[in-house]
Amino acid sequence: MKRPFANNLKRDSINRFRTVRSPITAEMPPPFPNGWYGILESSQLRDGEATFLSCLGEHLVVYRTNTHEVYILDAYCPHLGANLGIGGRVVNDCIECPFHKWSFRGSDGVCTNIPYSTSVPRGSKLKKWISQEINGYIFIWYHSEPTEIPWELSSSLEELQENFVYHGQNQFFINCHIQEIPENGADLAHFDAIHKKNFISDFLVTNISAERFGHHQWTARWFPRFGKSKHLAEVNLTHALVIFGKYYCFRMDISGKQIGPSFVCMKINSTLLGSFQVFQSITPMGPLLQKVVHRFYAPRCFAPLMKIFIFGESLMFQRDINVWNNKIFRRNPILAKEDASIKKFRMWFSQFYTSNSKQFTETTTLGW
Repeated sequence: MKRPFANNLKRDSINRFRTVRSPITAEMPPPFPNGWYGILESSQLRDGEATFLSCLGEHLVVYRTNTHEVYILDAYCPHLGANLGIGGRVVNDCIECPFHKWSFRGSDGVCTNIPYSTSVPRGSKLKKWISQEINGYIFIWYHSEPTEIPWELSSSLEELQENFVYHGQNQFFINCHIQEIPENGADLAHFDAIHKKNFISDFLVTNISAERFGHHQWTARWFPRFGKSKHLAEVNLTHALVIFGKYYCFRMDISGKQIGPSFVCMKINSTLLGSFQVFQSITPMGPLLQKVVHRFYAPRCFAPLMKIFIFGESLMFQRDINVWNNKIFRRNPILAKEDASIKKFRMWFSQFYTSNSKQFTETTTLGW
């Protein structure tokens, strides 16, 4: 069930915090890296519906035709600036402006009809964004170089296993640069520093009893892909809950595939929970405001165990958020020799910036 009031409180608190912390933007990379972004869940857009989205420094109308096709155009009508995503009507493959009924074709953004005119003015067109719908997400291709050809998305994503069903999601709004979130996968030392504590300790005034009961043990490895798959990177994790210092349980092998700057597919194999999948999407709602969604899939019979896993994963991720919300970005950090994978990650991630990428000085914070 959606809780808009709770979500608004969360957003308001982040916006208030953001006005207090003055980020050192001169050290930061461009706020919107190039790549595919999962900006909307398929279930949130029914046939014949249109919606308005502000993300990636852009204002967009996303709509679905009655033949299930999804189109994304710039949101504001070139006539008098009405927002097509608020009150706009889907007519065949076009979106109709709520103000004067101008119609714009989804396939190319061209105005095809003005009901009170016998002609369409030259240049009556909206930008049409490249999009795909895969695995329950609507993706948009964002790139600062207009001629750049998108990499193949369908072959990069992991397909859902046939017997897996959706078990739920968690959603977070985080005050940081987008690069800091996937960088966590290459920050191998942080797993013990942040995620070693038993999650029960998050509810206790003192951690002594929880630490005696058990702690999480992690091993991790991060590495990039090359060639035609250079937009991919992988992180492999092993996990165990060590009880009383000698009993190893809740073992898990986690394989995560980072797809460009914003999407991660994770496969988890557990001796207790069996196999399941987690999809993580990051959407920059503003230069320093990220919306992160985790969606969980597993066999239907795993429902009770998946509720426990989602709860524990949410607590673990919140520990990272507590750091991200209160840190600054270091362009040239002082690294220990054991931090080599962070340097490799930054070299890999740099491919998502080009000379025409928008800088912080060119962006404005989008309001809610």
